[in-house]
Amino acid sequence: MEERNTLSARSAVLSALLGSHPPRLPARHLVRIGALFGIAEGAVRVALSRMVAAGDLIQERGSYTLSERLVERQARQDESRDPHTRPWDGTWEVAVVTAERRAPADRAAFRHAMGALRLAELREGTWLRPANLVRAWPEAVTAQCTLIDGRPHDDPTPLLWDLDGWAAEARRLERALDRADGLAEGFLVSAAVLRHLLADPLLPPELLPPGWPGGELRERYDGFDRRYREVLYEHLERLTEGRRR
Repeated sequence: MEERNTLSARSAVLSALLGSHPPRLPARHLVRIGALFGIAEGAVRVALSRMVAAGDLIQERGSYTLSERLVERQARQDESRDPHTRPWDGTWEVAVVTAERRAPADRAAFRHAMGALRLAELREGTWLRPANLVRAWPEAVTAQCTLIDGRPHDDPTPLLWDLDGWAAEARRLERALDRADGLAEGFLVSAAVLRHLLADPLLPPELLPPGWPGGELRERYDGFDRRYREVLYEHLERLTEGRRR
């Protein structure tokens, strides 16, 4: 979790918009979210201008919206909170890179797509995971890979994911949710939980260790997020009303 004095203006803006539905906030709200962390208004507005220039944000009538690329990231974040899974029959998805020549940009797009699909790399060019997720294969993958359905003789899960490490961090974040005090700390804990859920491999129950905390972390976070958003937006609107007087 980021320390309060190290949160950048860009991180504050991005986290605020990724956590908003729809992902659109007026500039004054983004400035006040930055103020929770001691970030000056000028620094927030410079960050907003740079993010618009970089294609991360769209500005319209004093408000800022996530670009299409970042809306896709928000969709992955939402999916990590409420994953679309199906019963697992023991089949694994295997993607083997078969394209002979790939530009650096294609390689980067491919690795990004594989991470979003929650596949893990067994060895260079060979990616796999249990076939328990409902989603489509993007062209960045299908153009570079041969896709295979198979059943490993031995369970490769320990080679692909650090489940103990993920579970330990999930339990730490559960405690952090319970202890979060104030808007600034709640904001940081919320962002940390969402990042961690994005790293959940979403394995079928048959492959998870006993006491896996994924479901409990999601349930606790959903309750925390509802309460936190209410308090945060009340705070922002109260400041707006105070300025109008």
